Amino acid sequence: MSSHDERPRPPTPQDWDARVERGLKHAPDWLRSAVQWLRAPSRFWVRLIAGMLLIIGGILAILPIFGLWMLPLGLALIADDVPWLKARLEQAARWCERVWKKVRQAR
Repeated sequence: MSSHDERPRPPTPQDWDARVERGLKHAPDWLRSAVQWLRAPSRFWVRLIAGMLLIIGGILAILPIFGLWMLPLGLALIADDVPWLKARLEQAARWCERVWKKVRQAR
């Protein structure tokens, strides 16, 4: 069996956590500090409320002050406490990477 026949392993919550950590290495200090503060286990209610507000804002993207960017950010915040959601977000991130790679190759 060649490497082209092998299917990638299914995403796990740990894959999402690793992706977040890799992304934070490239983030400005103020953003890294804010995310680390939010991800602390004691901040559950802050994450839940902020995540829900961002999701609602993403759903209301047709209004001028809201945007679709709020939806994945809200899901990412809530995912810190919902392992199956982390795996789904990792799956979505992998899909976005594949699509982005195809778009860039088509240029």
